[in-house]
Amino acid sequence: MSDLERYSRQIEIFGVEGQEKLERASALVVGAGGLGSAVIQYLSAAGIGKLGIVDGDVVEISNLQRQTIHAGNIGMNKAESARLFVEKLNPDVDVEIYPYDLTPNNTLKLLKGYDVVIGCPDSFRVRFILNDACYLLKKPFVHSAVYAFEGELSTFIGSPCYRCYLPKAPPATGKAIIGAIAGLFGCLQALEAVKLITGYGEPLRGKILRFSAETMSFFELNIQKREDCKVCNGELKGIFEENYIGDCEIVRLK
Repeated sequence: MSDLERYSRQIEIFGVEGQEKLERASALVVGAGGLGSAVIQYLSAAGIGKLGIVDGDVVEISNLQRQTIHAGNIGMNKAESARLFVEKLNPDVDVEIYPYDLTPNNTLKLLKGYDVVIGCPDSFRVRFILNDACYLLKKPFVHSAVYAFEGELSTFIGSPCYRCYLPKAPPATGKAIIGAIAGLFGCLQALEAVKLITGYGEPLRGKILRFSAETMSFFELNIQKREDCKVCNGELKGIFEENYIGDCEIVRLK
């Protein structure tokens, strides 16, 4: 057991047993941007045993408005930069980095070794890849997406899946974002992961939690399994490039 003093505040909530579960667990964070920065920060602080970080981008000055863990690392790969942050914050965490993009060709291999997958990308393509792969591998998928003053959160475990919520990608939005929105929802993703690992509380399953900062209001949407969902129906047998082009509708099953 690691330093009890470091984790004493959360041990008061879920006990030493919960902390030991965290230390034995692993989580893969896909995207070390605005959402990922908060996820990486708080899972590391909580004492996750192994943290995988996937990101092929480099740090740009426009990122620092929300991607706070990359301070001072402009020009560095984001996964590399994130590792430096984690090593300073909590050297007890085993960090494994993947300084390249997640693709249909590498996703199953990347996800296999982790208990929880946390999706923090800025593209529908990667969200659909993660959803489909997590369903095939029976991994929980903690999803969030943010834009401007709004954000959403859900944890997908089996059915219903992300494609029951969005069968295909809607038209792309812009890149406008308030940094604190990304931080807020990244923190909520980290919280969902901690709940999944420790067994404390109920994950946000079968629902989408949405938030508008303009009105400071939260609301929930229930997600029902779609009868025609090719993922939940077990028709999809692999991760194929053809399914992640354009609107990412499934066109190849096996």
